[in-house]
Amino acid sequence: MNVLIVFAHPAPRSFNGALKDVAHDCMQALGHSVEVSDLYAMRFFPAVTEADFVCERANPDALNVGVEQQHAHERQAFAPEILLEQQKVLRADLVILQFPMWWFGMPSILKGWVDRVFARGFAYIRGRMYDTGMLKGRRAMLSLTTGNPGSLYAPDGVNGDIDHILWPIHNGIFRYAGFDVLPPHVAYAPGMTSPAERAATLNAYRSHLQTLDQRPPLFFHPDSDFGP
Repeated sequence: MNVLIVFAHPAPRSFNGALKDVAHDCMQALGHSVEVSDLYAMRFFPAVTEADFVCERANPDALNVGVEQQHAHERQAFAPEILLEQQKVLRADLVILQFPMWWFGMPSILKGWVDRVFARGFAYIRGRMYDTGMLKGRRAMLSLTTGNPGSLYAPDGVNGDIDHILWPIHNGIFRYAGFDVLPPHVAYAPGMTSPAERAATLNAYRSHLQTLDQRPPLFFHPDSDFGP
């Protein structure tokens, strides 16, 4: 199996960095091939701009991002850093996003990676989303840390249910593009825990990864459950 880990934390020696290393080493030990996109180390530029498209534009007078992405995809005329990341995704059987949850979502550098790499034409197109998304046949998973304890992300917690918070990524990115979405691994408030507790969290993540094949994907209603 080919695994792509997309790592989005500015400090390699952070707890997110430790989780990334656990995933890398664990998956390699299981005999899998692993690639890592360290977005901060790569200085990945997060904003969509006209420079993303290196061919003659579909409409040079107005920038419609979806139209231009599809136009560029059909000509393989994205900027080199986008094409490189898209090739990594195409090689991957499993994509893991590793990040700290900031303001109830992904860091901007990771959201920008999604905006630029999961382009229209590459990850989805009109008539090919969800069950028929362009990246169907692959699996995806979130591994993240929070700043607050887990009790705040319970169904009755002040921050709201963690499953609801992650829904825009699980459904609106992964499932939209056709992935089978595996249960996430959430490390709650590692900055508030002891070294022994952090070590236990790393071990729990290792066990999570070692048993991925035993974990059914999250349930999403199929297209047939919805009307036209």
